[in-house]
Amino acid sequence: MPQIFIIAEAGVNHNGSVDLALELIDSAKASGADAVKFQTFRADKLATRSAHKAAYQERTTASEESQFEMLERLELDTETHKRLIEHCCQVGIQFLSSPFDAESADLLAKMDIPLFKIPSGEITNLPFLDHVARKGRPIILSTGMSTLGEIEEALTVLRAAGNRQITLLHCVTEYPAPYAEVNLRAMNTLKAAFGLPVGYSDHTPGIEIPIAAAALGAAVIEKHFTVDRSLAGPDHAASLEPNELGQMVTAIRHVEAALGDGIKAPARCELPNISVARKSVVAARSLIAGQRLTSDDLDIKRPGNGIAPRLKPMLIGRTLSSGVEKDEVLRWDHLA
Repeated sequence: MPQIFIIAEAGVNHNGSVDLALELIDSAKASGADAVKFQTFRADKLATRSAHKAAYQERTTASEESQFEMLERLELDTETHKRLIEHCCQVGIQFLSSPFDAESADLLAKMDIPLFKIPSGEITNLPFLDHVARKGRPIILSTGMSTLGEIEEALTVLRAAGNRQITLLHCVTEYPAPYAEVNLRAMNTLKAAFGLPVGYSDHTPGIEIPIAAAALGAAVIEKHFTVDRSLAGPDHAASLEPNELGQMVTAIRHVEAALGDGIKAPARCELPNISVARKSVVAARSLIAGQRLTSDDLDIKRPGNGIAPRLKPMLIGRTLSSGVEKDEVLRWDHLA
């Protein structure tokens, strides 16, 4: 069974600082995540100067700062990308980044990233989807804020461009996302509707919901994290801190291991306990050779290394070939 691919979403929690970005990479590696993901964009390609912030961004950033100004402050230039990729290679974690425009996708392709993670806000940006799909690399597509019809339209564009290596992530685009609106069962709907691998990008507080998504069969889990939730910035408050990220990864790995292959049979670890926990037919009292067994002569007790209780009716009326002490486990060779 393929391992669940866990993406530690650093996003813009570097606050424009290379040192903080490097610290995020180290934290993601220490947590056991498979990949650390940033965001690649140009503010002048992503938003107009008059674009409003989301409500959660208004709460977590300076009120006088526009969305454009916020984004401009959080851009990562080409040299920073190279440095982050090099550091990921050094510590042994996969670098990923979500592009938000065609030029950013081109930059990432030149840097040989193995897959594209497309954010929810771009799912209706069909020209952009076509551009990314033609890179010929696997795509993980977040589906926050979208309907089945919009997802179908996006998939049509991706497939028409020749790309069929697609994983869909269920997502609720709010920071933090309310538990009651997460609707994890939508993962099953996506899988049934489109026949593709599915996963989950989480914005809820804590680690419980990604763990539940793993139990429901997510192939990919993505979760925002930060080195310090109290830092200023749009996403810190809705992110995990490093110790929590590590706990989440460990819990997902435990769930993943526990899911198994679905075949109902005794587990290897159970085998020694079968004779201890189950019961056998035993003598209810001391019995002598030649005695014809009645129901009152027999009892059912542990251990389970003798004649199974379900076979007790077959013993009634049989004759003993040898004596049996009280509580002795009956064997077939006790019978004539």
